[in-house]
Amino acid sequence: MTTELAASEAGTHVLTATEYIQHHLGFLRSADQHSMIDFHVINVDTVFWSVAMGIVGLFFMWLAARRATSGVPGRFQAAVEIVVEMIEDQSKAIVHGNRAFIAPLALTVFVWVFLMNSMDFLPVDMFGAIFRLVGLGEMHHRAVPTADVNGTLGMALGVFALMIFYNLKIKGLGGFIHELFCAPFGAHPALWIFNFGFNLIEFVAKTFSLGMRLFGNMYAGELIFLLIALLGSTATWWGFGLHVALGSVWAIFHILIVALQAFIFMMLTLVYIGQAHEGH
Repeated sequence: MTTELAASEAGTHVLTATEYIQHHLGFLRSADQHSMIDFHVINVDTVFWSVAMGIVGLFFMWLAARRATSGVPGRFQAAVEIVVEMIEDQSKAIVHGNRAFIAPLALTVFVWVFLMNSMDFLPVDMFGAIFRLVGLGEMHHRAVPTADVNGTLGMALGVFALMIFYNLKIKGLGGFIHELFCAPFGAHPALWIFNFGFNLIEFVAKTFSLGMRLFGNMYAGELIFLLIALLGSTATWWGFGLHVALGSVWAIFHILIVALQAFIFMMLTLVYIGQAHEGH
């Protein structure tokens, strides 16, 4: 809704600008959250749209494979081939080893993150209008899974698990433990604690920064869309004009952000897995 601020369920209170933004930044949760970290709470909207975009991505890849021809490709096939070749070239340059699983993984990560980021292009009040139309009232709902720190850190933890897996697979348990305690400063017993601390910090920093980078960019983009939508709620012609103009400009610029963040997440996934194939 862009012409006026949302009203409460009772219809007796019109939301202020601050309340409007807070409402749109709320999640559809399985239970009330009582602390900053509460593993009993599930953000249902984040889980739903993450799974939904994963299914959509798989469908597009299946459709591209089914329609693939050896002749002159159509636009859809050509676009998919460009993405596949780009990711294949990147995986060759970064990962020196068996890429039978890694290259498809990178493709999956790129397409999945890109589709989740693309949910930010939907009108910020679209779902609110749908919920009111079907009689659900003013319920919290966020359709951008990557604007939820739980979603991005969850994906980052998946990449962390792959880093550990490939370290163990390539180097073996003994080799991985030896690297943890003997690199990068040396194998002297007096340096073991420093080596282990350094490597532990490195793993934590990689995982945390991977998730927070994607979350920060998408959360900021979502917040800017909300601020632009508030301009359309004014009763002035210039407010509505700014809403249309700024909204269009930011949406065009956001296309670059959506694609770039998906590319960065995919590239860092390849880099971290590639580092697991190498020894100090």
